Amino acid sequence: MTAPATPLKFLGTAWFSVVMGLSGLSLAWHSAVPLMGEAADVAALAFGAAAAAAFVALALGSLWRARRHPDAWLEDLRHPVRHPFVAAIAVSLILLATVAVSLFGASPAARVLWWAGCLAQLLATVWVLARWWRGNGAGGLQWAGVTPVLLIPVVGNVLAPLAGMTLGHGEWATAQFGIGLMFWLPVLALVAARVVVAGLWADRLRPSVFIFIAPPAVVGLVLLQLGAPPAVGWACWGMALFCFLWAATQLRAIASLPFAVPHWSLSFPLAALAALTLRLAQPGSAWVVPAMALLALATLVVAALLLATLRGLRSGSLLAPEPVAAIRPVGA
Repeated sequence: MTAPATPLKFLGTAWFSVVMGLSGLSLAWHSAVPLMGEAADVAALAFGAAAAAAFVALALGSLWRARRHPDAWLEDLRHPVRHPFVAAIAVSLILLATVAVSLFGASPAARVLWWAGCLAQLLATVWVLARWWRGNGAGGLQWAGVTPVLLIPVVGNVLAPLAGMTLGHGEWATAQFGIGLMFWLPVLALVAARVVVAGLWADRLRPSVFIFIAPPAVVGLVLLQLGAPPAVGWACWGMALFCFLWAATQLRAIASLPFAVPHWSLSFPLAALAALTLRLAQPGSAWVVPAMALLALATLVVAALLLATLRGLRSGSLLAPEPVAAIRPVGA
């Protein structure tokens, strides 16, 4: 496939899901330290460094894109399907701050990252949900935009306590956690209603069904950190496991699709499930085996996604117009 003349034009905000996947895998490996020792921390550091490098590269590329192709940036914000991906930038900042706190402890740099991510996430949530007040007309809530991607600006808020508690901002972190918790199930119900009324979303977004795993997995991690009994963590783990099995029924259809950026939707949710399982597994218990298996699965998936991404960049198949019928943008 011939690369487009201006590939930078197609560097959308969905690319920050790469940072989310690498950061999540770093946190999952850090959760394996009680079972594996320092070797797990080395892996966590490696994936965390890769996530930071990816964020810097994508941030610089996005700034250059905004300067060279402001129309493309505005189109992303107006697009009924792509607009929620803007929250992936904020989620990436929160996750990078969480990685930094997990590996190195509280620091001024981690505090700045965390506040920048949390405030940006809150603004992204308000901006996305404010569109709902426009009804189902131009710029409002249309069935085309009701996909699992809508969970990113809503449920990304539940990540705040993972680093916020250690940084000493427990009140704000818990309040923001409540925002995500409040909208998680309504958005899930809204997505189900969309399937009934308007059918499934485009095949290109089929990998996004794995996003359903992330909310219960992250909520479980946060509640355990807040002192909830293990039974609560196991309940969240059960929900996350069911979502994994549910999403896995789509693997054959996903495997038949040409590789695209939405395939990175598999990465962070699998890493979050692995992290929760590792957090619940006691050394020497029977749960160590499935915990390590999930960690291995998440690592293999991220490695495969990285290789596919490098191949796609070389061939020019990724930084190119979407090979699907265009959806008419609406007013932002």
